Amino acid sequence: MNAVVPTTAPITTTWTFFDGDWREGNIAIMGPRTHGAWMGSTVFDGARAYDGVAPDLDMHMARVNESARRFLLEPCVSTEDWLDLARSGLKRFDPGAAVYVRPMYWADSSSPGGGVKFEPASTRWCLCLYEAPMPGERPIAITLSPFRRPTIECAPVDAKAGCLYPNNARALIEAAERGFDNCLLADMLGNIAELANSNIFLVKDGVVFTPTPNGTFLDGITRRRVVGLLRGEGLEVVEASLRYRDFVEADEIFSTGNYAKVSAITRIDQRPLQPGPVFRRASALYREFAHATSTY
Repeated sequence: MNAVVPTTAPITTTWTFFDGDWREGNIAIMGPRTHGAWMGSTVFDGARAYDGVAPDLDMHMARVNESARRFLLEPCVSTEDWLDLARSGLKRFDPGAAVYVRPMYWADSSSPGGGVKFEPASTRWCLCLYEAPMPGERPIAITLSPFRRPTIECAPVDAKAGCLYPNNARALIEAAERGFDNCLLADMLGNIAELANSNIFLVKDGVVFTPTPNGTFLDGITRRRVVGLLRGEGLEVVEASLRYRDFVEADEIFSTGNYAKVSAITRIDQRPLQPGPVFRRASALYREFAHATSTY
């Protein structure tokens, strides 16, 4: 029988620190017996480097260790070592290149006897850096997803865990089949939690609203940064329980996340929206912060 060779999409320039050395390309780090591969015992984080800056890089590296602890893995790399490795890896890319910085932990093996329970002492790790252009301003249409965010009783929502993302992926796929770029997910009580891949804000009558962190989604690093920047400018930012109707009736909607930073939503269902003045201010404030304080 001839072997079936899987097809993969082309990847951008990629460097991964694994087993003590930098390795180029999409290297293999797991096998079919690796617990992280077949049981999903992985956590990760994502930082951004672009224009010679890496905003809040230290916070992302600290968070991956906190995610590991909450997931019951053993975080065996200090925040300082993560930072040193990231800075070393970024030197392998052209100056100013847009790079995604992804530290990862995973369980290598099951506890003695095999099965679902993993062995914390088998925790392994890598740091993957790859070129990923900044998306920039673009049309983004959103709707309400039929899927919901789990609670802490259902899933490890207090960690940035890989096992949480298939739920978001199916939400994005379902929304795309209906002609939307992204979607809002509610929690189990029907309050909006976030978009499928980023945190969400709305503006009504000059006041900024964002879902209050209630344990069903990560209080993102970029989210917290933007909240602080806006409040520092004197804008009222309210963390509240929000329903879908609040977004449908909003004057502006924008999102925050590490991958694209601050993005305007330009349509909700069939209602068009324009990038508004609060979004413009939030985007400018974040850009000023990033370029003033976070060179690497």
